[in-house]
Amino acid sequence: MNKFSNRKLTNNAQSLRRNMTKEEKHLWYDFLKQLSVTVKRQKVFGSYIADFYVPKAKIIIELDGSQHYTEKGEASDKKRDEFFRENGFTVLRYTNLQIQQQFKNVCEDIRLHIDSLIDI
Repeated sequence: MNKFSNRKLTNNAQSLRRNMTKEEKHLWYDFLKQLSVTVKRQKVFGSYIADFYVPKAKIIIELDGSQHYTEKGEASDKKRDEFFRENGFTVLRYTNLQIQQQFKNVCEDIRLHIDSLIDI
């Protein structure tokens, strides 16, 4: 068993995969799923579930809805990002509004990060 597994969150992660937000679906079906590298959805890491994970590049991609912009949400995200970075992951965060209005730019940014971290 690896240090990131958490059986308690597995069912929750599966439910999140089945019930993706509109923005998650858009990013997944219209970009991430078509990449030449593996991308995992709703991946469990210890006490956290990452929206998307690119294993080969160790990139975590998070899409932020309105709940992330409360004082509690921002504090939680800071702690979460710190956990990921301490464990060698790069965290990319995009707002739902960016997915809706700047989709091409978000995709280009993700691709640049992936390309900079792995040799494809």
